[in-house]
Amino acid sequence: MKIYTKTGDEGQTSLYGGQRVQKSNLRIDTYGTVDELNSLIGIVRVYNKDKELEQKFFRLQNELFNLGADLATPLETGKILKIIRIAEAEILALEQEIDFWETELEPLKTFILPGGTETGAFLNLARTVCRRAERLTVELTGLEELNPCCLKFLNRLSDWLFVVSRIANKRENFNETKWQVSF
Repeated sequence: MKIYTKTGDEGQTSLYGGQRVQKSNLRIDTYGTVDELNSLIGIVRVYNKDKELEQKFFRLQNELFNLGADLATPLETGKILKIIRIAEAEILALEQEIDFWETELEPLKTFILPGGTETGAFLNLARTVCRRAERLTVELTGLEELNPCCLKFLNRLSDWLFVVSRIANKRENFNETKWQVSF
């Protein structure tokens, strides 16, 4: 099978189920941003040295593929074609991990600057891409009916990425840099 199909040469692509849309379509931009986030998690995995976190990142990459498929499949098409949809279970897992990791961290009293170790810095970048995916999903929700768990998952995931960036930095003995207000 060839990797190129030439079906997108005119600026269109297919949603799961066959519907053709412009590559500039908001739905394409939304799940494309989720794909970008998934690629960033791949970079995180290159730098990460923590075995516990590696398992979480691997799981997350698979969940991001499921999220992308969910966003790429209109709800009415998904009733005909079998796809995995993001569910409350994935959201609950993120919440439980956040709660667990926060017991390992000092409570925040001020904002901290993004950065730190390679793993921590890339996780902060991933968090900002996640927030962009969330904003696009909010916009898409105003135009089309989506699985409501997609938006909840992205919202929780951005919090998860923030907390795990702090965990990664702490476990590699990096002291967080506090934001210094200057007037």
